[in-house]
Amino acid sequence: MSVTGGKMAPSLTQEILSHLGLASKTAAWGTLGTLRTFLNFSVDKDAQRLLRAITGQGVDRSAIVDVLTNRSREQRQLISRNFQERTQQDLMKSLQAALSGNLERIVMALLQPTAQFDAQELRTALKGGRDSYSGIIDYNLAEQDVQALQRAEGPSREETWVPVFTQRNPEHLIRVFDQYQRSTGQELEEAVQNRFHGDAQVALLGLASVIKNTPLYFADKLHQALQETEPNYQVLIRILISRCETDLLSIRAEFRKKFGKSLYSSLQDAVKGDCQSALLALCRAEDM
Repeated sequence: MSVTGGKMAPSLTQEILSHLGLASKTAAWGTLGTLRTFLNFSVDKDAQRLLRAITGQGVDRSAIVDVLTNRSREQRQLISRNFQERTQQDLMKSLQAALSGNLERIVMALLQPTAQFDAQELRTALKGGRDSYSGIIDYNLAEQDVQALQRAEGPSREETWVPVFTQRNPEHLIRVFDQYQRSTGQELEEAVQNRFHGDAQVALLGLASVIKNTPLYFADKLHQALQETEPNYQVLIRILISRCETDLLSIRAEFRKKFGKSLYSSLQDAVKGDCQSALLALCRAEDM
């Protein structure tokens, strides 16, 4: 196959276009997180409060949730270090010993550095197949994809570009787009315009615009996780924690628009047990 004359085999064009079902959807997406840097942050007070929560009579789960779901990931790392200096104990291990079930999983995920969280979720997802990759970035694969796109030349370039665009999840591809720009100084869409013509160019540019509408993608994933007989807590925890500081407000808006019910209400109805308060705290509020 060649794109020299602006043509691409119909089957390949259709393969790309088949991924464009969301192209007509619109979303206000961006860095619209529900969890932001806590302005009145006191690392000493937070570390002390967590210590009291696990050393008093019974475990104060509400205090643990209140602290950790109202601090940014950077602030949570500072709390962990302060707790270690204050008690000579590891905060994650201390909380892990005090908690159990899905609340324990949420707290452990909140306290992990981003790269460690992604790595752990990736290992879990590898056991579950491609459908388990909801919001996980394989950093090595992203770099490999960037290099492959840069090297792909000539009539066979679509054999590299199309699989990358159609076989990776949106979160991964956003990482690829960002790394490509840093490596080449060129927007990936600009590279598509320079390297492809006709139907191929239109299809790839359209798919790129859909990929960048990550809130709708994650709204779908959350809805699927909530529709199962038993909620898929792994997916719920992963998405809410990984997106709460970036675009969860936009995800909430897409969820409400597409499914006619707010994400907050859906979580209230489907999620049970101690972890409900933590997930609702990350979601933050009802959307009317």
